[in-house]
Amino acid sequence: MSLLAVERIKLFSTRSLWWCTALILLVGIGPAVLIFAQPGAEGSVASTQFGLGLGSYIAMVLAAIAITSEYRFGTIRATFAAAPNRTEVLLAKIAVVAGLLGFLGLVTAFAAWGVAYLIDGPVLAIGTGAEWRAVAGQGLLYAGYAILALGVGLLIRQTAGAISLLLVWALVVEGIVAALDYTLDLNLSRWMPFANAGNFITSGDATANGQADGFPAIDYPFGGPWGSLGYFAAVAGAVLVIGIVVANRRDA
Repeated sequence: MSLLAVERIKLFSTRSLWWCTALILLVGIGPAVLIFAQPGAEGSVASTQFGLGLGSYIAMVLAAIAITSEYRFGTIRATFAAAPNRTEVLLAKIAVVAGLLGFLGLVTAFAAWGVAYLIDGPVLAIGTGAEWRAVAGQGLLYAGYAILALGVGLLIRQTAGAISLLLVWALVVEGIVAALDYTLDLNLSRWMPFANAGNFITSGDATANGQADGFPAIDYPFGGPWGSLGYFAAVAGAVLVIGIVVANRRDA
């Protein structure tokens, strides 16, 4: 428990936590207010979560900073000197960061839905499994994003490099793959981790995702939304395990 306390103190003593938390809340809740405050606006429960996608990038930035800043400022050396079992130290950090971001994602998701519900009324009541997954599932995804970003941060160690890789992959690489799927019918998007994460949230919602923009439906291979979540979790977990192995073998 002492390692958890140390990691909690280190995380909560950084300005980046508070700035990123404020931004996640702002971009997560703000779009729901803007969308549903319009006269005659209509939408689904899933559409209240529009801003959570942008918030997920901020969550990954925060998680990456949480580990790379330790290498940048050399605090990781003191931590490893005080607690030589590096795996235990890193698992404690993962538990704190992923737990906090999972909780933050859950709170932001329900806050966004709650604001929209107050504006639009019972039409946005959560009634189906897909609707519960669209809102409550954000907590699971945010924890997964944190795990993936921590793994990338352990491998790269540099804040700019880790953040660039995460955002370029999520925003550019998977967009290019989707375009190739559209033009060449390659169906590669089914293997993309962020596409699978999005499918977990949007699957089952008639207004969600892609088809309105002319993109073909993606044939996800792992048994629906929960299979997509499992695949994303497996990718994030594999990156993290590799990162921990590398951290144990390299000098701090």
